[in-house]
Amino acid sequence: MNDVLAFLALAVVSTAVVWKGSEFLERAAERLSKHYGLPVAVHGAVVLAVGSSFPEFSAVVISTLVHGEFSLGVGAIVGSAIFNLLVIPAASALSSEKLEATRDIVHKDAQFYIISVLVLFITFALGATYVPGGTTTAAILTPTLVLLPLATYGVYVFLQYQDTRDHVTAGSVDVDPRREWGWLAVALALITVGVEGLIRAALGFGAIFDTPSFLWGLTVIAAATSLPDAFVSVRAAKNDASVTSLTNVLGSNTFNLLVAIPVGVLLAGSATVNFLTAVPMMGFLALVTLVFVVFTRTHLELTDREAFALLGLYALFLAWMTLETVGVVETVRGI
Repeated sequence: MNDVLAFLALAVVSTAVVWKGSEFLERAAERLSKHYGLPVAVHGAVVLAVGSSFPEFSAVVISTLVHGEFSLGVGAIVGSAIFNLLVIPAASALSSEKLEATRDIVHKDAQFYIISVLVLFITFALGATYVPGGTTTAAILTPTLVLLPLATYGVYVFLQYQDTRDHVTAGSVDVDPRREWGWLAVALALITVGVEGLIRAALGFGAIFDTPSFLWGLTVIAAATSLPDAFVSVRAAKNDASVTSLTNVLGSNTFNLLVAIPVGVLLAGSATVNFLTAVPMMGFLALVTLVFVVFTRTHLELTDREAFALLGLYALFLAWMTLETVGVVETVRGI
C-alpha cells in the first residue's frame, strides 16, 4: 500500500511539473511566433504542436534509452493521440462560447492527419511482413523503415511553409527573442524531468499490479503528457482562437505519430512492436479520427452535444482498456 501511495504521489508531482513547464512553453512559443510574424495556422499546427508534443517525445526517448521500454513510449503516443482527439476538443468546446472550425482545418490539417495514421499503420505492417524476423505477432521497426513516416512529416512541414510564404505579416512584436528562447529551454527541461517521473510511476504501477507497461503508457502517461496540448488548446478556445485550438491538436498528433515514434527507433537502433496490440489500437485511433472529422465538418462547429459525445467515447475507451486488463474481454490479444 505504501508503494502505491508513493508512486501515486510521484505521478501527481510529475504531472504538476509537466503542467508548469507547459505554461512557460506556451507563453514563449506564442511570443516567438508573433515576433517572427508566423500565420495563426502555422503557429498552431507547427510551433505550438511541436512544443506541446515534447512530453510525448520525451516519453519515447526516455522510456527507450533509459528504461529499455519502447512499448511504453508507443503506448503513450497512441493513447495521447486518442486523448487529444476526444478530450481536448471537447474541453475546448465546453470552455468557449463557440468552437469553430474552418475548411482548411478539415480539408488540409485533418486529412493530412488521417494520412499520418495510415502511414504509421503501413510502417507497422511492413515491419511485421517484410523485415527479417518480423511475424504476425511482432513488427520489427528498423531505421530504414521509419524513414517513411519521417519523410511524410517533411511533406507536412513543407505544406505549412507554403502558408508562411503566402502570408502577409502585420509586423513583428517587440520582444527579446534570446530571452524567450531561454524560457523555452527552461520549459523543455521541466517537462523532461516531469516525464521521467511519470515513466517511473507507470513502471512502478505495472510491477505492483502485474500489468503490461504498454497499458500504462496508453492511459496514465498519455493523459498526463497531453496536458500541454490541453492547456494550449483550452486557453486558445477561451480567447476565441478556435483555429489555433484545433490545429494544435491535429499538428501535435501528426508530430507524435510521424516523428516521435521514428526517433525512438533511430535511438534504439531497432525496436519491436506487438502487432496484435497495435492493430486494434490503430483501428480505434482511425475510428476516433473519423468521428472528429465528421463532428468538426458538420456546420464547421463543435457543439456542446458533440463535445459530450467525444467524452463519452473516451470513457468507453478507458472502460475497454480496464476490461482488457482484468481479462473480462480479449479483443486486444497483445495485452
